[in-house]
Amino acid sequence: LMQPDLVLAGRYSALATVDMLRRLGIRVEQFDPASGLDQVPERMARMGELLHREDSAAEQIAAFEQRLAGFRDGIAPAPRAALYFANGYTSGDQTLAGDILAAAGLANIAAELGLVSGGVIPLETLAMAQPDTVVTGRPYPGASRSEEILSHPVVKELQDNRPSTSMNARDWLCGTPFVLRAIDQMAALRRDVQAARESTQARK
Repeated sequence: LMQPDLVLAGRYSALATVDMLRRLGIRVEQFDPASGLDQVPERMARMGELLHREDSAAEQIAAFEQRLAGFRDGIAPAPRAALYFANGYTSGDQTLAGDILAAAGLANIAAELGLVSGGVIPLETLAMAQPDTVVTGRPYPGASRSEEILSHPVVKELQDNRPSTSMNARDWLCGTPFVLRAIDQMAALRRDVQAARESTQARK
């Protein structure tokens, strides 16, 4: 009813809706999800082309790459982090979430467990891995059986005894400049973990 000139959709947007729009003669452009930080500038450049804002996109890409390089400078040995989401799912190193951890100076324990792209970490395995920090998904409003695992005593014990945080999924899941907010959050978490380590060593 709004008669848009252009509709932007994800590769996994509702196929019936995308097909209907195209049958109505509306231009639809789909974006594939980014699987790494190196693909974010590509998405930004394509968005600039679609909106006829190439110059603005180029400026934003340059700013994005400069800030990203700043995160990666001078990172000390990386604390071990566990990404732990609904149903015990985690993301491996070869994912956008894995890249976010690496850029912030955190090592992803999924790599130790052989989960390259992602998979499920059983609670027993998580407890035995003893990560330096646990990053959980932020539960959605309402009740969800898949998210009950995030309040399990094993997860709570790990979180209560070391610096931990929950993530805002929208900053992590899409290849947009907002991934910088996720990296910034994880870099702050890394600093908290390192400070806790130093405090423990000083007490010893």
